[in-house]
Amino acid sequence: MSSTPDSPNLSAPRIIPRAEHGISRANISDHALKVLYRLKDAGFRACLVGGGVRDLLLGREPKDFDVATDAHPDEVRRLFRNCRLIGRRFRLAHVHFGSEIIEVATFRAPHATIDDDEGEGGDALMEDGRIIRDNVYGTIEQDAWRRDFTVNALYYDIQDFSVIDYTGGMEDLKNGVLRLIGDPQLRYREDPVRMLRAVRFAGKLGFRLHPESETLIPQFSDLLSAVSSARLFDEVLKLFHGGYALQTFELLRHYGLFGYLFPATEEALSHEEQGFPITFVANALRNTDERIRETKGVNPAFLYAALLWEPVRLHAQSLMQHGVLELAALQAAGSALLDSQLHHTAIPKRFGLPMREIWELQSRFEQRQGGRVLRFLQHPRFRAAYDFFCLRARSGETDPELCEWWARIQEVDEDERRQMIENSGGNARSGARRRRRPRKKKPNADA
Repeated sequence: MSSTPDSPNLSAPRIIPRAEHGISRANISDHALKVLYRLKDAGFRACLVGGGVRDLLLGREPKDFDVATDAHPDEVRRLFRNCRLIGRRFRLAHVHFGSEIIEVATFRAPHATIDDDEGEGGDALMEDGRIIRDNVYGTIEQDAWRRDFTVNALYYDIQDFSVIDYTGGMEDLKNGVLRLIGDPQLRYREDPVRMLRAVRFAGKLGFRLHPESETLIPQFSDLLSAVSSARLFDEVLKLFHGGYALQTFELLRHYGLFGYLFPATEEALSHEEQGFPITFVANALRNTDERIRETKGVNPAFLYAALLWEPVRLHAQSLMQHGVLELAALQAAGSALLDSQLHHTAIPKRFGLPMREIWELQSRFEQRQGGRVLRFLQHPRFRAAYDFFCLRARSGETDPELCEWWARIQEVDEDERRQMIENSGGNARSGARRRRRPRKKKPNADA
């Protein structure tokens, strides 16, 4: 596709009438419909756009519904008392309906072609080819051409219930292709996070990346180093808490992107132990996907604890080989890895402490002395640490029978619990061994 967002070919769009697409208002949030109709009744153009339209056309249930309009943010706020304006880089209106938020964005124009007389009420700012601020308002045609992927640039118009396609998104949707709109080199420079979004959508949708969008990723991956660590933290949650964490992880490693997010983990995963690949991260991400499918809660602290565990474990093992006790080794290794990781992705303090506790509590599962067991069961982080320990057991890092013992002691009554502790002899059975042994230190290895 030769057109670019900065110089698009604003040809007539393809209009798919109501009878020729599968979107039904019955599958659209009542609150989203309320926003669409109120904007329309006030004289503004209002369309459902983005992932919501894409998922409805694919027969999927959308995670959320976004609205695009020619109303400016202040005009949207005047229409909805429950509206809050957010953002500086992208000025958006959030219309609140209890726990549901309908995001409303004003049609935006290409940032590089706006002169001082256009984009009333808006402004744009570029730095080293990256968009720093982008609030230049335009038409629906311009808005379509400045979006990231063709399958995300489809509009469902509440005026006549048609789907509007300016960029060939319907054809790409049919063919299972994820294609950047415009020149991929320019789009990746504008916002390097688009590489992560490409991988996330490919993993979620099962689509293949268009060759022009795919081949430049290794060349431009180092641009992620310029993205703020706070933004990358948010992107990590989107990548791994969307229900397709395992596929996404494999794609991130395939395209060489995972190492820019978790360099210490990537280094650890590049090795094998005892001839077998390290499987803990894959098992943890598979477990995350299962929990999301079962509509169970997922915690960023657990996710990050799992993603960083392998380098923490290896560092702790190295310290233990030099005589440091296990708990102290885990504490020191955890602190070092957290400090290092903060240079790549932010980790809010409310997640950092639980992560460290999950790691440090691993040393207590082999200690089955009476009072310690009862106190451990009451620890506020016990359940997370237990789930983590059992993932380790499934990955061959520790004794699966210990996981079963701790599972049972949570279920039995007080008398049987005391009996189990007495029968355990107070410690892990003498014959039990960890299946994974410490890696021998290589000569001339980097510290």
